[in-house]
Amino acid sequence: MDLVHPAEEHLASYVEALDRGWSADTHRPDARLDEMIRIAADPVAFLAEQIDPEGRAAPITLPDGSVVPRLPSYRLWMWDGAFCGSISFRWQPGTTALPPHCLGHIGYGVVPWKRGRGYATRALGLVLPLARARGLPFVELTTDSDNVASQRVILQNGGHLVERFTKPATHGGGPGLRFRIQLPATP
Repeated sequence: MDLVHPAEEHLASYVEALDRGWSADTHRPDARLDEMIRIAADPVAFLAEQIDPEGRAAPITLPDGSVVPRLPSYRLWMWDGAFCGSISFRWQPGTTALPPHCLGHIGYGVVPWKRGRGYATRALGLVLPLARARGLPFVELTTDSDNVASQRVILQNGGHLVERFTKPATHGGGPGLRFRIQLPATP
């Protein structure tokens, strides 16, 4: 498994995953259909929005329906000859802080039919150098308190638990865990 930039040659496999019910946004039931509509309307624009280091793409709709400005971000696709999942990295230039609506610097999801192969662990390891290149000394990731698989992915990449918290209503509420991964300084 490797990470690829979302591109036309990978789009059919991505759409197939959406058709099978997968979505990177597990908190917004309409996110999958929204992406399918956007791809059908303008696949070139959809692909271009996935790599947005200036945060210029359309605003983000949160699970509660509120709309917020997009942060600079990369959304890369996991690829093993077919689409396997995605991993996103977002940040605010010049700071490690994130706005309250953004719970972590990195989020990921693997399609159900390819879970258990170590893809999320490898993807997270591959994206950490991007965060370091942006000058971040660490990244934070959050997960539901009962998502043991995601916790293992973070721990295997050097993460440590920094906080137990209640997720805001905009993210469905409920107990959450915040992890931090320290990034080594670039020589």
